[in-house]
Amino acid sequence: MSVAREDVTTPVIVGRSSSHFTRIARIFAAELRVDYSFRVLRDLLSSNPEDYGGNPALRIPVLQTPKGVWFGVLNVCRELRRMSSLSPHVVWPEDLEAPVLANAQELVLQAMSTEVTLIMSKLGGTGESAHQSKMRTALTNMMSWLEQNATTVLATLPSNRDLSFLEVTLFCLVRHLEFREVLPMTSYEELNAFCQKFETRASAMETTFRFDT
Repeated sequence: MSVAREDVTTPVIVGRSSSHFTRIARIFAAELRVDYSFRVLRDLLSSNPEDYGGNPALRIPVLQTPKGVWFGVLNVCRELRRMSSLSPHVVWPEDLEAPVLANAQELVLQAMSTEVTLIMSKLGGTGESAHQSKMRTALTNMMSWLEQNATTVLATLPSNRDLSFLEVTLFCLVRHLEFREVLPMTSYEELNAFCQKFETRASAMETTFRFDT
């Protein structure tokens, strides 16, 4: 299967403005001052890999560059870091050696994937099955754990960091749950306090969730 890279000179992020995975990549690009163009995936139900920038997994985001194509948000963020002329201290998942940090990152990514499954099930018009009910319970459990451990997690991250994959993913998850009305977040005081601080960053203000028209 060929991958369409129509004479890419400026990096292209393929995704959606309403996607938390896409927003992570766009926040990294903004923080790292990497210019890019944005190509919107119009049809979430498309089964054509070319609509997803050539990703056979039919997932976003995808980063297209003169060097090649990068599938998945962590791959995309790593390549954006390599492309940047800046030298910030970025904390990646493999740097999280404390159990509370490693577990937080795992649960954030699991919660993001679970939320997508619930949204896509609703988009597909199916009623909530026993499996979907279990996923909703798991999502609530994960968010409760993150709420209970948020203060410790943030205090345990390296104090000299400029950016961490954990914080960006956590921020995008919490705000996306609100945006898509998947889980009410008003009672999650610690997570909301973290988000209110994080969203003062220019990168967060530039990438507010919205539905593409």
